[in-house]
Amino acid sequence: MRSRAPIHMGSGEPVLLLHPFMMSCYVWHDVAPALARTGRIEVFAPSMAGHNGGPPNRSWLLDSRTMADHVEAQMDELGWGTAHIVGNSLGGWVAFELERRGRARTLTAIAPAGGWHRWAPVKYEIVGKFIAGAPVWLLALIFGPRAARLPFAKQLASVPCSATPAGLSDTDLQEIIDDVTHCPAYYQLLIRALLLPGLMELADTDIPTHLVVCERDRVLPHPRFTKHFLRHIPDISKVTSLDNVGHIPMFEQPQLIADLIIAWVDEHSPRLRQVPPAG
Repeated sequence: MRSRAPIHMGSGEPVLLLHPFMMSCYVWHDVAPALARTGRIEVFAPSMAGHNGGPPNRSWLLDSRTMADHVEAQMDELGWGTAHIVGNSLGGWVAFELERRGRARTLTAIAPAGGWHRWAPVKYEIVGKFIAGAPVWLLALIFGPRAARLPFAKQLASVPCSATPAGLSDTDLQEIIDDVTHCPAYYQLLIRALLLPGLMELADTDIPTHLVVCERDRVLPHPRFTKHFLRHIPDISKVTSLDNVGHIPMFEQPQLIADLIIAWVDEHSPRLRQVPPAG
C-alpha cells in the first residue's frame, strides 16, 4: 500500500480539500501545490475515515457525520477554527456537514453527493451504481497493481472518474487501484447510506456557496443530482458548469480546478490594508 499521508503545504488562507468516495487525498496531488504556489493559501488535504490512508472506523458502518468528526479533529490540530472548504462528491457531502457545524468560511461543492432525501429515487440510483461496480472492485482486489494491465482497465476506471480514458494517466490508474483496494468504506458507507437521509439542512446554509457541475459526470449527472441543491440553498452564490470533464475533474483539469478555487478564495478573503511607504 502506498503512503497516503495528508497533503499540507503553503501559508495564508486555510483551504481544506476533501476527496470523493473510494478515493484518497491523492486526487488533489496536482491541485494542492498549485494552490500553495500562490503564496497566500495554506492547503490541507486529508484522506477521510474508511479510505486509503485515513483513520480507521471503529464500527462496522460509516456515515458522513463520522467522517466529518475525524476531519474536524484534524482542523483542531492545525488550529483552524474555520477554513474555505472544497469537497468533491462524498467530500462535498462532508463539506456541507462541516458547514452546518460552523467550520466553513466558504464552500465549494464539486459534483457533491448527498443531494437527496431519505426515500429519494436518486439515492438508490447512486447506491445501485456502486453496487453494480462490485465486480470491477473485486478484480482490483484479486489482481492488485496487476489489474492495471488487464484489458480495458483504463476504460473501466474512467467511467466513474473522467470523461474519457485519456483523462487518466497510467500513474493515476495505479493510484486509483491502490485506493479502491484499501477502502473499507466501500461496504461500510453503502450499507449505511441505505438507512440515512441526505443533506436535509441546506436551507440553513448562509456562507458563500459555489456549486460546480461536471458536464460529463456519469456518477452524479446534472440535473438529477444537482436540483436538490439548487432548490434548497436559497441564496446559492454561484453555479459553474465545467465542459468535457467527468466526476473527478482534478484528474483531467487540475489547473482549471486550482484556478477556480483560487479565484473563489481571493474573492471572499479579507484584503490586507495597504500601508503607504514612509517618507
